[in-house]
Amino acid sequence: MNRSSLEGVTFHPAVKSECRTIARLYSMSSDGVADYLWTTLAGEGEALLDVGKRRYSREDTPFSYKNCVIAEPEGRIAGMIAAFPMPGPEENTRYAESDPVLAPYSKLERYNSYYIAGMAVFPEYRGKGIGATFLEIAAGTALRLGLPQLSLIVFEQNEGATRLYERHGFYEVAREAVVPHELIHYTGHALLMVKDIG
Repeated sequence: MNRSSLEGVTFHPAVKSECRTIARLYSMSSDGVADYLWTTLAGEGEALLDVGKRRYSREDTPFSYKNCVIAEPEGRIAGMIAAFPMPGPEENTRYAESDPVLAPYSKLERYNSYYIAGMAVFPEYRGKGIGATFLEIAAGTALRLGLPQLSLIVFEQNEGATRLYERHGFYEVAREAVVPHELIHYTGHALLMVKDIG
């Protein structure tokens, strides 16, 4: 992995001690979807951020700190990307999502792609090229793994994120209607976008 293609910013594989910050950033990147999921998994009195930290502390799942890269200018975490290979249908043992709020997102999967589950940069570090570098790192990883595409899900109403991805070569291949919920920031449609890299 390219550890520092931006002046003054180091990119490194995440470590377990960073899971709380990863959870904060993942919550930001999901625009409320992670918060909704975490409410369904929380123990009595457990804070949502603690649920996220617990989930990213695991090592036997795609949603693990082991699948995250951290951007760190001057020793402070500025952002992260969480990404992993999306298996083909013959390898994908996931069950059909029964929660109606989450079901649209489980339909937006691109088999045999390198799936960007979440990418976020804290506001004070935006506009410095960190997001673009994360996308370059993901593309390099996909090529190394022999995967022909990057994939991600973005809300159509999140115009800033959609424009960023389009500028970097992503295009829409599918969409699903969002099931409204008070924790989810957007309505309308969720888009599956891909970028050809192979």
